[in-house]
Amino acid sequence: MKMKFYQVDAFTNRLFGGNPAAVCLPGQWPSDKLMQSVAGENNLSETAFVVRTEKGYDIRWFTPAVEVDLCGHATLASAWVIFNQCGFAGDEILFYSPRSGELKVRKSGEKLFLDFPADMFVSCDCPAEIREGLGLAPLEVYRGKTDYLAVVATEQEVHNIRPDYRAVGMLDARGLIVTAPGDTVDFVSRFFGPQSGVDEDPVTGSAHTTLIPYWASRLGKSKLLASQVSARVGMLECEHKPPRVIIGGEAVLFASGEIFLP
Repeated sequence: MKMKFYQVDAFTNRLFGGNPAAVCLPGQWPSDKLMQSVAGENNLSETAFVVRTEKGYDIRWFTPAVEVDLCGHATLASAWVIFNQCGFAGDEILFYSPRSGELKVRKSGEKLFLDFPADMFVSCDCPAEIREGLGLAPLEVYRGKTDYLAVVATEQEVHNIRPDYRAVGMLDARGLIVTAPGDTVDFVSRFFGPQSGVDEDPVTGSAHTTLIPYWASRLGKSKLLASQVSARVGMLECEHKPPRVIIGGEAVLFASGEIFLP
């Protein structure tokens, strides 16, 4: 059995930037076990599996360790493949996730814009694992649907974090978002998810479903420019449109080919 495969760098306009994602087009759904094995073999932060339907495309996402509820960069990468490699003629793709519902991706020039549900989050006490994992005490901590959000004072603090992944991995969550006001953009962030098989995710679209509502409220503006300041760096154009968020960026093809399966 052969399956079409692409590797795309998302939220960047240059190779080796942003966040690499694998996009697999199996034609029909493989078993969960096989999809998890493929994701583990790819060893990227996310592998998306996409199957054409009468209404659009069904999509699922796997880290090397687990299936996740939502992934932004692999959805952006999947849309790039459908627009550029599969002959899709329209300017908007409708995805359906069994875990997150309908997700749209719109094309505007070279940029793609995700239309995702905004996260609901609440203020909470700071778990000891966050203080230990980051080596600092955040100014604020929130708990969203899947992640913790820790707010610090400056962009430099975000850059300087050298996380204790063991401590972060003890959090009862998908992962930990750390954010601060940006020096040249509205806000910056990093994302750590060792408990999901990804110590640091380079550019995390789904984390921005939490970040965008937080910063839109704090800054009093609906349109924001963001950067995830991992080693690979990613740029995101953001908009808060309650109860949704728009997350935009570019993508670049790195590789394409076939996966040979039993």
